Amino acid sequence: MVVILHESSLADAADRLWEELPGHRVEILYGSIVVTPPPDGSHQVTLSWLTVALHDAGARKAGLRFLQGIGLWLPTGPDDYAVPDLSIVDDDYKDAVVERNCYAPHVFQLVLEVTSSNWGNDLVTKVEMYARANVPVYVVVDRKHGEVLVHSGPVGDAYGARSCYQRGQTFTLPSSVGISLDLSVDSLLDGD
Repeated sequence: MVVILHESSLADAADRLWEELPGHRVEILYGSIVVTPPPDGSHQVTLSWLTVALHDAGARKAGLRFLQGIGLWLPTGPDDYAVPDLSIVDDDYKDAVVERNCYAPHVFQLVLEVTSSNWGNDLVTKVEMYARANVPVYVVVDRKHGEVLVHSGPVGDAYGARSCYQRGQTFTLPSSVGISLDLSVDSLLDGD
């Protein structure tokens, strides 16, 4: 499909694509519009399972919210924003809206992406962008390679620590998130 845009700004063009392509995720990464098709069922089952695990771990009681698909305003360009699959944010995140339903990075404690067709963005581009936004923890459920990557301790455009977990393993979310939660790699990859 070819889309010809005659918009006044990159952000306006992204808004138009979002309207024209229901269910697709539209982001602006390093000044380029990135459109991702709707997620598959396994992707959504993983997010549903994780939402229940976060609830059971007491995220709300710890002053945190866990939300799917909210915008994260990025410091990498004038219109840059990402829409992580799942975010853990401070309870008062609503006070940090920037524009276009995107929130300031300082309210994000963790962002999580479940890879799909655009897995390269999740594994490389977003690592740099989330680090530059100073998001404390970035988790990638890498379905393409069958592993979970946990990035923490952002410094500049990189994370100071990176851990890789394989099938059969479990790991604990970094304490900086604000809750204690052990996660199974198999459950994250398979959603069960």
